[in-house]
Amino acid sequence: MKHRLLALAIAAWGASLAMPAHADDAALKAEVEALRAEVAELKAQVQQMHAVQVAPAAAAVAQAAPPAPAATPPAAPNPGRSMADAATGNATSLWGYGQLDYNRPTARAADARADLTRAVLGFNHEFNETTRVYGELEWEHAIASADDAGESEVEQLFVEHALSPNYGVRVGLMLVPIGLLNEHHEPTQFYGVERNFVEQAIIPSTWREGGVAGYGTTDSGFQWDLGVVTSPDLGKWDPTSLDGRESPLGSIHQELQLSKAHDLSIWARLNWLGVPGLNIGGAVFAGKIGQDTSKQFEGDANFPADNSRLLVGEAHVRWQSGPWDFTALYTRGSISDTQDLNLSFLGQPTPVPKSFWGGYAQGAWRALEWNQSSLVPFLRYEAFNTGAAYASLPQGFEIPALPTQRVWTAGVNYYLTPNVVFKFDYQDFRYDDPALNYGNRFDLGLGFQF
Repeated sequence: MKHRLLALAIAAWGASLAMPAHADDAALKAEVEALRAEVAELKAQVQQMHAVQVAPAAAAVAQAAPPAPAATPPAAPNPGRSMADAATGNATSLWGYGQLDYNRPTARAADARADLTRAVLGFNHEFNETTRVYGELEWEHAIASADDAGESEVEQLFVEHALSPNYGVRVGLMLVPIGLLNEHHEPTQFYGVERNFVEQAIIPSTWREGGVAGYGTTDSGFQWDLGVVTSPDLGKWDPTSLDGRESPLGSIHQELQLSKAHDLSIWARLNWLGVPGLNIGGAVFAGKIGQDTSKQFEGDANFPADNSRLLVGEAHVRWQSGPWDFTALYTRGSISDTQDLNLSFLGQPTPVPKSFWGGYAQGAWRALEWNQSSLVPFLRYEAFNTGAAYASLPQGFEIPALPTQRVWTAGVNYYLTPNVVFKFDYQDFRYDDPALNYGNRFDLGLGFQF
């Protein structure tokens, strides 16, 4: 076909040259136009034949080619941030973290202990651009059974809906947005082998409640949270156990396990993040915690613990600039109307405190950094008291305040990568209390997240 097309074109050109000068111009023009039309028709046929041959080949290549690689799964979203801040990618993503510790008291070597402290798996599923479900499952101390110290639990499980890029709402089991550690408690996120004592004894990380909460940010750098959630249950207080002395709120929070919901609480938080690296803010949690306790005490339908209220507040500042990281936090809590309750606990080791408090200051320095690795020494000072004061009782039955515990912690975090950290520290306690695991000790740890 191509050869025929070329021959016709040459013939047309030759005919135009061979025509005598005196030939009729009209006849010449007609012959040339006929040849041009035939050439155009032949070109169209060639193009059509070429398309028919190429299309099946292209389709075969497309079918044989491997599919494009899937998008990289998003990083685990931060539960304290809005969906607008979360990474985008696959509709469902998984992540997790783990922590292994070794503790060796200097005065009681026989009490040295190694533990798989916790293992956590989390998931995030985005139903669409504005709605997702977020959850975390945790196992503590390696084995969970009726005969072991371990626990298995749902740490978080909530549905979040973004009403706009800057604010939204969550419903479900959520971490209380108080302090710096409760929401950001992965082992790569804090210095030292163990979480600091203030945010364990006073703020019982990880403290969680069920309910509904709103969150948001502003263009001026403010971050806010407001929620209505379940309250702790004062009826859970066990005066024969040291749990309440170790952490008053840790012994009575309900974790949405068949939680009594006669009384509810509110939380509110406000942070200012308007300067890069600076976080200044605070939070409050308040509500009744009696949970209709009177029904638990036969013969005393008007038991006054029904009117007990909890109030916990904290203020914090964190400044991160270059290799430096400085943090300070103070928190204080109170439980009202505990006089008659403590009278019923006379002779028991753990009455209910009227007030409890704690604070710490911490500094860290990224001294060395190479490739993805870094070496970060740190120093932290803490002071806390889980029984700073007790409600007044009749003369002769007064309950003395507990001494304030003070702890110095010095150590180093070695980050093999940003998501794998080896830790070493030494802790010096003012008061040795083996029952609460307080005493000078060396600690080693490994933590990771993915």
